[in-house]
Amino acid sequence: MPPRPRLEDVAARARVSTATASLVLRGKPGPGAAAREAVLDAARTIGYRPDAAASLLARRRTQLLGVTMDVSNPFHAELLEEIQAAADARGYDVVVSPLTRTRDERRAVESLLDFRCEGLLLLGPSMTAAELAELGERQAVVAIGRRVTSPGVDVVRAADDVGVGLAVEHLAGLGHRQVVFVEGRPGPITTLRRQGYVRAMGRLPGVAAARTLAGGDTEADGVRGAERLRAELPTAVIAFNDRCALGLLDRLRRDGLDVPRDVSVVGYDDSPVARLATIDLTTVSQAPHAMAEAAVAAAVERLEGHRSEPADVVLEPHLVVRGTTAPPTDRT
Repeated sequence: MPPRPRLEDVAARARVSTATASLVLRGKPGPGAAAREAVLDAARTIGYRPDAAASLLARRRTQLLGVTMDVSNPFHAELLEEIQAAADARGYDVVVSPLTRTRDERRAVESLLDFRCEGLLLLGPSMTAAELAELGERQAVVAIGRRVTSPGVDVVRAADDVGVGLAVEHLAGLGHRQVVFVEGRPGPITTLRRQGYVRAMGRLPGVAAARTLAGGDTEADGVRGAERLRAELPTAVIAFNDRCALGLLDRLRRDGLDVPRDVSVVGYDDSPVARLATIDLTTVSQAPHAMAEAAVAAAVERLEGHRSEPADVVLEPHLVVRGTTAPPTDRT
């Protein structure tokens, strides 16, 4: 391939200094009309394009947003797609650092810092508040999906307690009185969703006392939750997330139970798999498009000096009713 035209080539062809050519191509005042026309004509003729990377480097900017994500989480994958689109629209690019069974969050963050990412978008971060605060002192950090009060850290999340409350109200409206919540792994997101469940159960008349089960984030956790439910089977179950709900569905059906005739099941996230006709899961949607837009906007505002105070964006979730919930049947 022929060498890429340089600024010096434009200046030589236009018979002006490199400094003059640079001023013209950056739209700065100074050069006269004749010099400006000559430079622009030379740039068009030889196909000169500014080197964006070099320009950013000169300004000590990379315009890279680093994203940590759990590769096994389908909701994270959907969020990532929306984040990339939002970053593209603002002239930023995205570097992804995955979390796997052999690669924890701290290592994923360190990789993004090695790539000189200016802002970090952490999907459902598990770092402590103190660790996030320390990171926020050095970088623009946005915690997505988790309530955080660390100074210097922006937050974009859905109102998880409200979302689970919507699920409880939906099931109670169908006539369910025994509704169990299968929790996620211990952490702030699980705590907030549990609080929403307990409050909703407490304010609805005729509903049995709140009952929670230890669970987790994966299909295997949902399977174990279903096994523990068999001793005292409720008429409805709310799972911490869609993956846990899928495990519940699988084990309940393998045990010969019909969903939703025998047990109604609700998930959380409205991940792509929940929308499949073979799954048809009633679930709570966190509005990933709005979440990604708000997260990228928060990072860019910080990086471009438009805001220094921490932002706390709370989005309203909504319930998506599908085929895994129905009125309870009489078991007598």
